Amino acid sequence: MNEERMDGERMNVILITACPSGMATTFLAARRLEQAAQRRGWQPHTEMHGELEAVTPVSREAISAAELVVVAAERVPDAARFAGKRLYRAPIQQALPDPEAFLERAVREATAFDIASEPADAPVAAVSSEDSRVKSIVAVTACPTGVAHTFMAAEALEQAGRALGHRIHVETQGSVGAQNRISEADIEAADVVLLACDIEVDDERFAGKRVYRTSTGTALKQPQQTIQRALDEAQVESAGSENSGGKGGGERKSAKERGFYKHLLTGVSFMLPMVVAGGLCIALSFVFGIKAYEQEGTLAAALMQIGGGTAFALMVPVLAGYIAYSIADRPGIAPGMIGGMLASTLGAGFIGGILAGFLAGYSAKAVIRYIKLPSSVESLKPILIIPLLASLFTGLVMIYVVGTPVAVALNWLTDFLNNMGSTNAVLLGLLLGAMMCVDLGGPINKAAYTFGVGLLSTETYMPMAAIMAAGMVPPIGMGIATFLRRSRFAQAEREAGKASFVLGLCFISEGAIPFAAKDPLRVIPISMIGGAITGALSMFFSIKLMAPHGGLFVLLIPNAVNHALLYLLAIAAGSVITGVGYALLKRGEDSVVPTDVVSPSVASSGAAEANRSAS
Repeated sequence: MNEERMDGERMNVILITACPSGMATTFLAARRLEQAAQRRGWQPHTEMHGELEAVTPVSREAISAAELVVVAAERVPDAARFAGKRLYRAPIQQALPDPEAFLERAVREATAFDIASEPADAPVAAVSSEDSRVKSIVAVTACPTGVAHTFMAAEALEQAGRALGHRIHVETQGSVGAQNRISEADIEAADVVLLACDIEVDDERFAGKRVYRTSTGTALKQPQQTIQRALDEAQVESAGSENSGGKGGGERKSAKERGFYKHLLTGVSFMLPMVVAGGLCIALSFVFGIKAYEQEGTLAAALMQIGGGTAFALMVPVLAGYIAYSIADRPGIAPGMIGGMLASTLGAGFIGGILAGFLAGYSAKAVIRYIKLPSSVESLKPILIIPLLASLFTGLVMIYVVGTPVAVALNWLTDFLNNMGSTNAVLLGLLLGAMMCVDLGGPINKAAYTFGVGLLSTETYMPMAAIMAAGMVPPIGMGIATFLRRSRFAQAEREAGKASFVLGLCFISEGAIPFAAKDPLRVIPISMIGGAITGALSMFFSIKLMAPHGGLFVLLIPNAVNHALLYLLAIAAGSVITGVGYALLKRGEDSVVPTDVVSPSVASSGAAEANRSAS
């Protein structure tokens, strides 16, 4: 086969890319090499090994017809299939700067491939544990709101597990409870338990099993690597080992995953149903007139009593109780709720509730760890000693130390937010809107969201409206971009854009994650600009939102939003700016094959969950 034919005539070529990190480089290199091959008049068949989607191997027919195999990777995946083929291999980093020159070198330097020259650990994206037998994996996913990350991470793990050749059963603990439950037989047969949870879940049933812990974000973005680390690094845990201070198995946790952040989000996740139900009941009471609830015995008064008098009254105690539960397990619930109720009665609000939750949790944990009793009375510890001592400590600190200063600070914050001028309102909207879009469901996004939810307990509704509107902008914007400049997006990306648009309408910011993961330097800044504009417009229009979730579905509830048309205008403005901006910034030659992480099935599941939350 002469070199003239290689350069000038149609030739069948196989292109394989694999990046050690398994992220965007794999897809970007594949796309650029494919385009360079097409410019040469070649017929390329591409195989990509990455973490964001299952590998689709080239067919036997394509291998048989191939006149050249180009591998941009450290090793040749499934090397035996290419025995005897003309093959060129080089690191993927050499392919990205100049794919034309890379293919030129491949033509010159390719040689007949000898399988004996390939290292024994050659396969890429294949099972690399101590043996290649099929493993049985059970997993649990849970995020604070139980709507987006929970289901997206579950689907990503299921796809990755199948791609790696393992049996995997994923239980989701979403906003409607556990679904696809793991049975005792599944646990007994499992080689490893993978807990991808941002909140505390009941792990006692996994006592004695090898357990690996990580976050939903990690499982979503690196599902194959997560499964492989679980198989390699999981450790046997005893019941309640994490809460009792033992060495939990699995990933070394950051403070985000095991400390303040995780405990706070556990409390928020249990508080959210109270906020949603209470806010919507209050909104429904306004159907009969803004002041109709003042007439005793009327339906409006009953709705206000359910929402404002009961559901909202439970917000802070539940928040504090489940923060304490995350820290100290069941013994923390009673002192946490007592501290949260004190925070409410003292006027310390949600800030006081957060402090009470941490005080109760760590004091209960200290009693568990440091107070030793004779075995004859040890059984009294969880029902008498821990609740009494932890409640006394938390209550006294709240009354004499924390309560009054926090109440003063919260009253000042509430007065400032309710009476601030338009300039300050716009600036706050800009800040909250940008925060909602900077990490798409990450800690900054959750911090802004928690701030807005907490303010609902003080009857401050404007920040929550800006926060939800801004959180809808990135996924809607990505959907608009894929519609406006279809030629710059691959077919699968256009499908992901449709799913992203639906998720955005449901206030699921995570719908934009696949786009941000592959093109962060363009997606995140333009999303922040759009979100900031939406947040500023919402605050400028003095829009108030009674419910903290549900997306556009809350507009179906009368009086849930005070200026519905202006609210739609604010959302549309930011979304169009984001969509048009990214469509203009998107470079066709950098288009990469998107993932199946946000598939239409997940979009439908997320939409249904958000709808149920709103209703």
